[in-house]
Amino acid sequence: MRHLTFKTATNFLLPLLLLFSIFILLRGHYLPGGGFVGGIIAAIAFVLHAFAFGLKDTRKLLKIKPMSLMPAGLALAVFSAILPIFQGLPIMTGLWMNEPIPVIGLIGTALLFDLGVYIVVLGVALTIIFTISESV
Repeated sequence: MRHLTFKTATNFLLPLLLLFSIFILLRGHYLPGGGFVGGIIAAIAFVLHAFAFGLKDTRKLLKIKPMSLMPAGLALAVFSAILPIFQGLPIMTGLWMNEPIPVIGLIGTALLFDLGVYIVVLGVALTIIFTISESV
């Protein structure tokens, strides 16, 4: 049986860790951080939940299989990389909106690419950890 204090702390930490992972994701195209680190932090949040409540409850919380995140994230990253080609620019050229969005800043293809990396890393990390947990 899992400890009540650990479950309570996890219920508090899960949304905070997910919010922090989004902060790191958004910060990444200006300062250190980005999709990889943000994805790892989000995966840690769900692993902590799995430790506290069990893998079955965490899978219910996610509502989708982590493995399905990988192709979605990869497609988004590839899309952001080839988007400049349609404007006659080289692949991976950064395209930016004209006006910044409050709190987030300028949105561009770098953020789309980081978001794709975030989704891929989250899917890969959770797939690996959940698979190992199921086999033990």
